[in-house]
Amino acid sequence: MKQHTLLALSLFFIPFSPLYGTELQMGGFIKANARYVEGNLKFQDSWTGGGSFADNTKRTQFSAQESRVNMTITSNEVQAFAEIDFVGSAQGNPIISNSYSPRLRHAFISYQGVTAGQTWSTLVNTSTFAETADLGGPLVGQAMIRQALVRYDTTHWQFALENPYTYGTQAPEQASAQTKFATALTSTEPLWIDTNHDYLPDMIVRYNQSGDWGNVSISGLLRYLDSADTAQWGGGTSIAAKIHSIGKDDLRIQLHYGHLGRYVGTDAARDITDGQLENSLSVMFAYRHFWTQHTRSSIFYGHTSTKVEQTDRSHFGVNLFTNLTQSLTLGAEIGRYQMQDNITSLVPTVSQPRTTQGASNYAQVSLQFHF
Repeated sequence: MKQHTLLALSLFFIPFSPLYGTELQMGGFIKANARYVEGNLKFQDSWTGGGSFADNTKRTQFSAQESRVNMTITSNEVQAFAEIDFVGSAQGNPIISNSYSPRLRHAFISYQGVTAGQTWSTLVNTSTFAETADLGGPLVGQAMIRQALVRYDTTHWQFALENPYTYGTQAPEQASAQTKFATALTSTEPLWIDTNHDYLPDMIVRYNQSGDWGNVSISGLLRYLDSADTAQWGGGTSIAAKIHSIGKDDLRIQLHYGHLGRYVGTDAARDITDGQLENSLSVMFAYRHFWTQHTRSSIFYGHTSTKVEQTDRSHFGVNLFTNLTQSLTLGAEIGRYQMQDNITSLVPTVSQPRTTQGASNYAQVSLQFHF
């Protein structure tokens, strides 16, 4: 029966491929996770750079949400790529069936050096991501953002216009009468910025250099933020590198500084805090060592601190991965995520700053099958 099905499919596709000159490739992976978290920061599927406090957290969760499927379509000089996974879905629950709806990761078209659609921001150098069991690794200290953009690539340079969006809070005196009434300034809820003023695209220029030694990228971001009709220009710089070391070992580094906000740290820094441009400093490093041809470990660290909101967040971890087969990888990881914030702006009714500190340790085992 299986042979008959394959024959039928091949007869269906063969006549059309030469006619349209189109190639289709499928890929992705299935990932099974077991994760345990203990501490006074609430459980997260992965440490996103944000978080909330709890008296005592002890939680174990099994999940396959990180599994993903992608396809690449090529036709002459045109290439398109689309990818989905199931992370962050609010549909499923552990009571009935753990069903999860897909989310769009990538959907873009490339033609003669131009990329249009949703994909990694030009600020992101994916080769510098650490190999981790925790999804994304030290997100708190690295640039990891996907969004809609239009980009032009040359051998070494990239020029991009990217989707504008202001993430942050406005000062109470800037809030409209309607907003003040809706939020009631006596509450502890921050006054979130009205994004109706996001009308100029974010601009990014990046320079890339690579060789036998590895690769390095230097990026500059220029943004126009007009919250509450208060025009403000912001900018920041980013350096990321992957350097080959002894044997197959490598060192991966990211350094970010400026008005980068949502571009770095995932949820560790805002674009604007109480009407002021937020300034952040972020660092991430990871060293990967190969014990054998198929077994390796990474030790990694990520950290972000902000000037206005005075957040201080970090993530440390160490892991061990081994290839059971060419396409099947088993990994184990332990680590610690910490928040040590000096909260002033999140609570308008509090005149004196209060320090909030918390940390959670975690252990995770993953089994990943690539196809």
